[in-house]
Amino acid sequence: MKIIEIQDIKKHFKVGTQVVKALKGITLDIYKNEYVGLMGTSGSGKSTLMNILGCLDTPTSGKYQLNNKIVSQLTDNELAEIRNKEIGFVFQTFNLLPRATALENVILPLVYAGMSKEERIERAVEVLKQVQLEDRMDHKPNELSGGQRQRVAVARALVNKPSIILADEPTGNLDSKTSIEIMGLFEEIHNAGNTVIVVTHEEDIAEHTHRIIRLKDGLIEKEEINTNPKSALVELQA
Repeated sequence: MKIIEIQDIKKHFKVGTQVVKALKGITLDIYKNEYVGLMGTSGSGKSTLMNILGCLDTPTSGKYQLNNKIVSQLTDNELAEIRNKEIGFVFQTFNLLPRATALENVILPLVYAGMSKEERIERAVEVLKQVQLEDRMDHKPNELSGGQRQRVAVARALVNKPSIILADEPTGNLDSKTSIEIMGLFEEIHNAGNTVIVVTHEEDIAEHTHRIIRLKDGLIEKEEINTNPKSALVELQA
């Protein structure tokens, strides 16, 4: 079942008097429970594409259908609800509230979902246990390691049970051992039935995904099925 359909998506930015063509016509389908890597160097258009997929930005032209809804026809409130409930975001810089505890950071998306306080705490504790941080729930970001902060970010992305996880350079600020741990988390999330899209410029990170889409100069350069994806869970047991 297709969860994402994009047809001839273009994105142009005005920089002074110049027009920068970040995306020059992208057509792509992503299916339910796929594990996809969006690869490309800086300036390839991969982050622009991720922002459009995550409904954080709108294309200049083209059609985007998400879960059978045409995104351009949605109201601002409907888009905000999709960003909160259907898509979980994980960013390279973690984007955690510095003065809030791990638990409070994870609870935040649930506040907008209209859950009772008891339900919010119960669900947030559940996902923090899932990412093995039950003993760090009362710690603030500056009291956590980089890997632990990213785990909090992953828990926050999972808390509303979204159908899609979008991760933008999720291991960019982490050492190689911690990167494998985070990729192990994504593997578990994918195994649980989620669609996972990882944006990266690192070949060894993309090798964990099952389909690699390579972008260059705002276009899809090539697409490949990864017949032998790396397993972070196996690497962690080694």
